[in-house]
Amino acid sequence: MRDRIIRIIDEHLEATERLREQLVPAIEACAAQVTRCLRAGRTVFWCGNGGSAADAQHMAAELVGRFERDRPGYGSVALTTDTSILTSVGNDFGFDYIFSRQVESLGKAGDILMALSTSGNSPNVIRAVEAARQKGIFSIGLLGRDGGSLRGLCELAVIVPAESTARIQEMHGLIGHILCDQVEAALQ
Repeated sequence: MRDRIIRIIDEHLEATERLREQLVPAIEACAAQVTRCLRAGRTVFWCGNGGSAADAQHMAAELVGRFERDRPGYGSVALTTDTSILTSVGNDFGFDYIFSRQVESLGKAGDILMALSTSGNSPNVIRAVEAARQKGIFSIGLLGRDGGSLRGLCELAVIVPAESTARIQEMHGLIGHILCDQVEAALQ
């Protein structure tokens, strides 16, 4: 058991090191885009499935509430939380449309869509990014592995160089916290 625990910790540390070595410029670009969006009074929308849905909710809450500083709330919405919308759209149109329908109805040009997908191939997230493009909404992908289909669809892709879903999600959480820190510092 101990060896397995140590192996998992080592994998996490290796993923963090790759993040530091390879993704700092992409994270900086992401933070700059989100800061511009929020400074303009626009909204950051988040979507993802499973653990990525939880990450979407977590990061939206950090921006609306507070991360580490007392400040006014920022416009941020997790498209993963309204069960009535999710189930009605899923039932009437199909699960692939649960996020895109919300982007179509809630999003406006100048907003940002944060698309979380460890594989980069989630059909409902892909449709959300496509809907964002049609509305002039900037899309940022927090992705993993090789970035999948979303790599080429998002205007900015932050791709965690890892294969393990758990390690990718851990890095997405770290990136999200860095993003919140950078936004709070910039908008003070």
